[in-house]
Amino acid sequence: MASSHTVLMRLVASAYSVAQKAGTIVRRVLAEGDLGIVEKTCATDLQTKADRLAQMSICSSLARKFPKLTIIGEEDLPSEEVDQELIEDGQWEEILKQPCPSQYRAIKEEDLVVWVDPLDGTKEYTEGLLDNVTVLIGIAYEGKAIAGVINQPYYNYQAGPDAVLGRTIWGVLGLGAFGFQLKEAPAGKHIITTTRSHGSKLVTDCVTAMNPDDVLRVGGAGNKIIQLIEGKASAYVFASPGCKKWDTCAPEVILHAVGGKLTDIHGNALQYNKEVKHMNSAGVLATLRNHNYYASRVPESVKSALVP
Repeated sequence: MASSHTVLMRLVASAYSVAQKAGTIVRRVLAEGDLGIVEKTCATDLQTKADRLAQMSICSSLARKFPKLTIIGEEDLPSEEVDQELIEDGQWEEILKQPCPSQYRAIKEEDLVVWVDPLDGTKEYTEGLLDNVTVLIGIAYEGKAIAGVINQPYYNYQAGPDAVLGRTIWGVLGLGAFGFQLKEAPAGKHIITTTRSHGSKLVTDCVTAMNPDDVLRVGGAGNKIIQLIEGKASAYVFASPGCKKWDTCAPEVILHAVGGKLTDIHGNALQYNKEVKHMNSAGVLATLRNHNYYASRVPESVKSALVP
């Protein structure tokens, strides 16, 4: 009986299935070959048919099942009747077997805000850098990111024709994060992951100040957080106002659920209530371990340029 499960765990279980459906849509659009690319604000800020269809699928599927939710998606889409084939009404039963953390058991539907990035890493998607692409569904309560789902539509895409394509990672604060193997970056190494397509002097100055042994330039906030939890990078450093709440909500949960930390460049927690501005105007600093070390190295010039 669905009624025996808490609102939060039912929502996470649904978001898991919905994110998988969105991942299928993302793969299908690419396979069909017509990406329908639109420039939003500039040549590096793109939207494709996959962004549009995946967002319609996610938002409509969740709104049908949880009509009192506040859902905020990246794409500004006209409200139109959504094709039934975009609707996913399944839920991941494994999640419903997990206990809801006690502090979230009494949460009501209307208390939750869902932040959706239907295709994080759009520019990379259009360029064939498919392992950079994620689908992000983050769930916030009282302004704090508490649960999240990340689907990687192209996980394993270079592993040969027999590989299972795609995977879904999920987490709830107080319960943990699942669907991947946690690994720490090499001890004593400072490997920085940062933006591939949204660079600036500020971004470069901040990365340089970290005294990095290596710098990885990749697309997608979800992808960068996965690099942290899989030991490929020590810190995600983005000293720029380019990132939005839908980019960070789900990844933040996965990172925090395994003991990591995501803040702005000043070390402040991000807020996710429905009235908050969408832009993370003071940048992003995220680590699995040693957050204080990286925070202490952010230059004052960078801090003064990025106002929360």
